[in-house]
Amino acid sequence: MPNTPAPTDTTAPTGTRAALLDAGLHFFGQKGFDATSTRELADLADTNIASIAYHFGGKEGLLIACGEEVVRRMQQVIGAPEPVKVTDPEEARAHIDGMVRAFTRFFSGGHGADDMVSFMLREITTGGPALDAVYSTMIEPKHKEMCALWGIATGQDPESDAVKLAVFAFLGQVLYFRIGREIIGRRMAWDMNLDDHTPEIAEILTKNLHTLLSEGART
Repeated sequence: MPNTPAPTDTTAPTGTRAALLDAGLHFFGQKGFDATSTRELADLADTNIASIAYHFGGKEGLLIACGEEVVRRMQQVIGAPEPVKVTDPEEARAHIDGMVRAFTRFFSGGHGADDMVSFMLREITTGGPALDAVYSTMIEPKHKEMCALWGIATGQDPESDAVKLAVFAFLGQVLYFRIGREIIGRRMAWDMNLDDHTPEIAEILTKNLHTLLSEGART
């Protein structure tokens, strides 16, 4: 069973704080922390530079807060990590199916996904300070939750390397529909607008999921 992390404040930020978080997600994701100036952040948020220090203690504080905001937005769509209570394989499969559809809605839909994905990819690539918060409060516990369900569904050890890698590999499929949106849109003649095709994407992903779980159960 995964450990339940400390709860995250799910209250949506408002006003200047929200505007600065949006600006941070955009510029930190597009340009990186060092290349982003406080003037750019303030201008995009339509506020003054001093407000960054007032609300976040400075630019680095804004960066950390952006990581926390990513967690909050993800939890609004895919749910917070929670202990696994099911024991039946079919019920575990149904839970994973629901998680996959939620992930697909998150990455294929709105919620500022473009800026959040860019922000997280840069943090992961550079090992930025915001990554620690996102990893400990969302990525690790959510991955453990899915591994636990995967283990119940297949009869495999949820903490085995095989299960951990299988979950990572499958989540990579989901993420690709956001990262590779331009390529997919061109090939599918969807004009890069995947939002209207979320049900189709979710359907093929869940079919792939069921195949993987069935193969895992036979090993």
